[in-house]
Amino acid sequence: MRRRDFLKTTTGAALIGSALLSNAPLPPSKQEPIAKRRLGKTGIDLSIIALGGVVLMKNEQAVANSLVAEAFDRGINYFDVAPSYGDAQDRLGPALEPYRKRSFLACKTLERTRDGSRKELEASLKDLRTDHVDLYQFHALTKMSDLETLLGPNGALETFEAARKEGKLRFIGFSAHSVETALAALDRYNFDTVLFPINFVLFSQANFGPQVLEKAQQKNMGILALKSMAKTVWAKDEQKSHPHPKCWYHPAGFPEEAALGLRWTLSHPITAAVPPGDEAYFRLAMDVAQQFKPVTSAEEKDLLTRATSVEPIFHLGNS
Repeated sequence: MRRRDFLKTTTGAALIGSALLSNAPLPPSKQEPIAKRRLGKTGIDLSIIALGGVVLMKNEQAVANSLVAEAFDRGINYFDVAPSYGDAQDRLGPALEPYRKRSFLACKTLERTRDGSRKELEASLKDLRTDHVDLYQFHALTKMSDLETLLGPNGALETFEAARKEGKLRFIGFSAHSVETALAALDRYNFDTVLFPINFVLFSQANFGPQVLEKAQQKNMGILALKSMAKTVWAKDEQKSHPHPKCWYHPAGFPEEAALGLRWTLSHPITAAVPPGDEAYFRLAMDVAQQFKPVTSAEEKDLLTRATSVEPIFHLGNS
């Protein structure tokens, strides 16, 4: 596929050229706002991509304010953050404050116990300058033992359910990096959402994800996607020094392959995708989402050919 042909179907050369590569601010978009989709059975409509808190991490507050304002102006109403994302909560709280009543704020906790998760929830609410989050999620479920703990006596689920009654959260979800643990979670509790990798390499090379997507659809859940623009693991000599410090994985090639990977993910029955924390990739994701078109069969064939023999970032049995 020639570069100019691909750009016509996604973002347009003017939007993903030198400004993106240099991380320079993009000019005001004249395109339609980013489309929205229904979040499962919640009755909420979310923008098809989120602003992930990692993109704000380690930035000055003025930069964070500008990124959030631009995202909201372009149609993003879904913002995702976690305490484990460095100073992202500190940056997102003030930046989102002017838009809070018109936005959907998702937060997470790595705590698995009742007391630990309560303490972290209260701290997140303070940092985010809000009295509630719209979605609170068990973060990065990988081990079955973590699932047992949070669902058991004095587990974090007790905090989630109590906080929902108190009006401190609206919906309960989880993110996971294990197919087996995700499927078990879907069987054992009526979650509102699942945040899971939906990625062209993982699906085609590791059979990682289709099972979760299918079960979540059957339960009419809100399906949120991770790692849409990921490709593979960093080589050993790249792990400590590479051009994308906010990506622990090797992202897909910028811009064509990454744009096609995001379009592939958004062409599945999901609500929204959370792009990488790298600012250039996030800006690319906004452009793609603002002019989104489902992948064609020829584009999908091309993308999956690029995935052949690529080392996936996750495998079945990661629990």
